[in-house]
Amino acid sequence: MKYTNYFSGTFTALVTPFLNDKIDYESLEKIILFQKSNGVRGFVVCGTTAESTSLTMKEKIELFHFVKNLKLKDTPLIYGCGGNNTDKIIQEINSKEFDDCDAFLSVVPYYNKPPQRGLELHFSKIANQSPKPIILYNVPSRTITSLELQTIKKLSENPNIIGIKEASGNMNFASEISKNCHKDFVLLSGDDGSYEDFLNCGGHGIISVASHILPRQFSEKNINKYKGLIEHLYLESNPIPIKYALYLMSLVKSAELRLPLVTLEESLQIKLKNKMRELELL
Repeated sequence: MKYTNYFSGTFTALVTPFLNDKIDYESLEKIILFQKSNGVRGFVVCGTTAESTSLTMKEKIELFHFVKNLKLKDTPLIYGCGGNNTDKIIQEINSKEFDDCDAFLSVVPYYNKPPQRGLELHFSKIANQSPKPIILYNVPSRTITSLELQTIKKLSENPNIIGIKEASGNMNFASEISKNCHKDFVLLSGDDGSYEDFLNCGGHGIISVASHILPRQFSEKNINKYKGLIEHLYLESNPIPIKYALYLMSLVKSAELRLPLVTLEESLQIKLKNKMRELELL
């Protein structure tokens, strides 16, 4: 399989809609069908945007099976399985529950701040014991620790590590990854606002938050008009603003989140609503 073809384009990192602290599957299906009808290539289930750290393992399994059972034709599914306990991740990805995913997305370990040699061993051990391909996830704004170029290059030589979600927003770094890794190494953006620039640096696609409400625009790689809105989607920590935006568009019944995350602050709700009205999304 040529992974740069299979995992190219727009992937939406799905939110987990809640209603009275229970997963709202009706709203989730509505979001997914809206995405697919507007050209989105695939989905990440149980990523950062899904509030995965606030989900039980039972809920994660149910979420994945719900999305898979929608039987979306030609739709790659990526399961988020990152963490800071190497053996626990390996145990999770070897569960039969996730046999039907197409790849695992694994974030740089947070909190324990490993050195580069630790990161190399961490991801190598996961990849060597994973039944599915691994996509690295570099997001230093959340993890503090960042994958360095030479570490990424070494990891890209592992046949079961097929790509990276690079979310630093640094275009020079993205260009260096593209130049230093083999041509079939998948390069996905994790920064909505710089997506068009990222493609010019050798990128193949994006794992997006803003595509929840702009699926057609991201699929058509036409987002310059919406950069101001994208900035508004980060007025507070993701996924707080995107959930409120989905609520405004009636794609979810409630904008609620699980603690320690909370609903968008009232004055910011007004700002986001006005920006969406200005762009005729409401």
